[in-house]
Amino acid sequence: MLSDLVAHRYADLGDVRLHYVEAGEGPLVVLLHGFPQFWYMWRFQIPALAGAGFRVVAPDMRGYNLSDKPPKVSDYRVELLARDVEHLIRACGGETAAVVGHDWGAAVGWMAAMLYPERVGRLGILNLPHPHRFARGLLRPAQLLRSSYMFFFQAPHLPEKALSASNFAPLRYALRNEPVRPGTFFPEDVERYVEALARPGALTAALNYYRALFRRNPLESRRLLRRIEAPVLVIWGEKDRLLRTELAEPDRYWVPDLQMERLPDAGHFVAEDRPEKVNALLLDFLRRP
Repeated sequence: MLSDLVAHRYADLGDVRLHYVEAGEGPLVVLLHGFPQFWYMWRFQIPALAGAGFRVVAPDMRGYNLSDKPPKVSDYRVELLARDVEHLIRACGGETAAVVGHDWGAAVGWMAAMLYPERVGRLGILNLPHPHRFARGLLRPAQLLRSSYMFFFQAPHLPEKALSASNFAPLRYALRNEPVRPGTFFPEDVERYVEALARPGALTAALNYYRALFRRNPLESRRLLRRIEAPVLVIWGEKDRLLRTELAEPDRYWVPDLQMERLPDAGHFVAEDRPEKVNALLLDFLRRP
């Protein structure tokens, strides 16, 4: 059982204390979850990677589940989230790590690889465009429409009320209906995600990721972009209802060492939709010399 495999730990990173689970021994792999999840989204990957000889660390990112929940929107700027990753790698005794992220975790992974190349030895990305590609994509009406929920999240208080209405019915509906494979999320999985977001301050913290993103000056965001020299694997579920497929592949200028893998029968929650395929791709990538 997963509960028997993982150890629950905390890392004090200075301005924030993160909860994480750990399993296995060997080269360090850090798994970063997306919205509206927490470390548990990697329940299929943790045993596979740990069993293959890797030391797996999967944190609740700041604001989520059992990790600290700083109160201000500015506490969730992406460069601070990337700094958490760098600090976590060092707190776990690592010089470098492979970082794998999905959704918001992938956004943080992109930024960590750009700002801390000495720490991120290789990068795995699941269904989240490179920031340069995403910024350009938002200029197109079709993607702008799909991303309209991000604009709704900018309002104070109202998104919290809407998402938590009727015991988080909108989130329950999204988790049940977004995956391509029927039964991807068992009822107990949905309950775990709802329980984590229902913790005091957790839903607001999760929404503050989006709010902090939209309060940034675009020129400042541009200045954060760096060329990523580390090997990068992008796994993309092509039936993603939120992100258009043409956003999947980053510009080779920004990501010269790229392996692109498209899964036509998977959606946004690709790690849970097609865990066996994702595990095989990750293991092959992590074992590359």
